[in-house]
Amino acid sequence: MAEKTRPGTTATRQRLLRAAEELFAERGVAATLTREITERAGQGNSSALHYHFGSREGLLNSILSEHQQRVEAALGPALAELVRDAPLAALTRAYVAAEDAELAHDSGRYCLRIVAQLAHETGFRDGAPHRALRDSLLWQLFERVDARLVQDLGVPPDLAKERVESMVMLVGAAFADRARQVQSGRRQAVGGARYCADLTSMLTAMLGAAGDGCFIDEDGAAGPDGEA
Repeated sequence: MAEKTRPGTTATRQRLLRAAEELFAERGVAATLTREITERAGQGNSSALHYHFGSREGLLNSILSEHQQRVEAALGPALAELVRDAPLAALTRAYVAAEDAELAHDSGRYCLRIVAQLAHETGFRDGAPHRALRDSLLWQLFERVDARLVQDLGVPPDLAKERVESMVMLVGAAFADRARQVQSGRRQAVGGARYCADLTSMLTAMLGAAGDGCFIDEDGAAGPDGEA
């Protein structure tokens, strides 16, 4: 028999999620207190938060999970249409489009501002995915970008991983700023389609930039495009 949900618990859970989204985006994940979340959600104490999410970290993980599910729902069809060795431009275009879809609603805009604060925690450079990214479509995208850098452009594996990390941080910062513009009501000087096309071009150029001297490792050995 399915477990019955207590009256009002779903509404309370949603109020906590929305309050936390706003505060994490506006004040910062590290600076937001549990008490502030419960107060904005109209709760007298933290018992409801602990009932629904176990902890403040559990609440944050739920917000990130909702965001990731929406992004991957947009990303999945695009990735499915791309051949395995699709070029960098096609991969970055799919990534940008999936993140751009979050600008369409307020919850997504808050999440873009939150994710930007955590973009350095993917774990990609170490090969140890953050638990939210393990076996995810986003991680598959990162791996495909990494493969193109190494196999097609001769970027050394360690530098390729650094480039992927930089891509994630740049996309996070770009869309967080875009979200703030929308939420503040400021006029956007560049329209959405043009902005995404330009961001895609910039990412592709950054990822595929010539290595020059940086392809020589610390011991003086040359990378695939360098000379010993």
